[in-house]
Amino acid sequence: MNSPRPYTPRTGAAAQSLTERRKAATQLDIARAACELFAEHGPDGTTAEDIARRAGVALRTFYRYFRNKQEAVAPLLAGGGDEWRALLAEETPGTPLAEALERAITRSLTGTVAVEEGLRWTRGLLRASTDDPALRAVWYRVNQDSEERLIPILTTLAPPGTTPLAVRLLAAAATDAIRVALETWSTTDGPTTGPGSPADLALQALRELTSGMSVLHSPTGP
Repeated sequence: MNSPRPYTPRTGAAAQSLTERRKAATQLDIARAACELFAEHGPDGTTAEDIARRAGVALRTFYRYFRNKQEAVAPLLAGGGDEWRALLAEETPGTPLAEALERAITRSLTGTVAVEEGLRWTRGLLRASTDDPALRAVWYRVNQDSEERLIPILTTLAPPGTTPLAVRLLAAAATDAIRVALETWSTTDGPTTGPGSPADLALQALRELTSGMSVLHSPTGP
């Protein structure tokens, strides 16, 4: 059997990256534990101590990352937004914005086991938030953060001459389209794919919200 090798601290970007990955993994473990317990007992029947115990971390570790039990679910709620912004950022400048947005939304809300699992977590959390204002506040904050992070991506993809106001409005519309779709879907037993799914509802909402936006119909050439 191999003997354990002593850990040697490293400096620079590699060490920082490893630290950030470990931090993110711990936060995600705590978030999953919180979601499981909220589903089993509801937010009112769950304590920070319960979440820390389920996640296998000390209570002080829990409070190092989160102020309260509702905040603990933020990494799971934010994950979908992170994914769809990353997919949108892959689009080539000059691609029609409507096409780029719809493709990124569709890809982020369909297609993999991980996406379906994330949607199920989100449905459970949104249902639990109905009677928990603090949990709703986390959901709204996550969406606000996502909207703000979307602005520089849209600025890069928007046609020349697009105003900051137009970009900001589009970021708000795209974010709200997904938010409203997920909220609507969570009140039903609708499928994760096909008609009535989050992707289907989000595309409908996006088209309704952006139908009169000139930025989606402006020339995209240099």
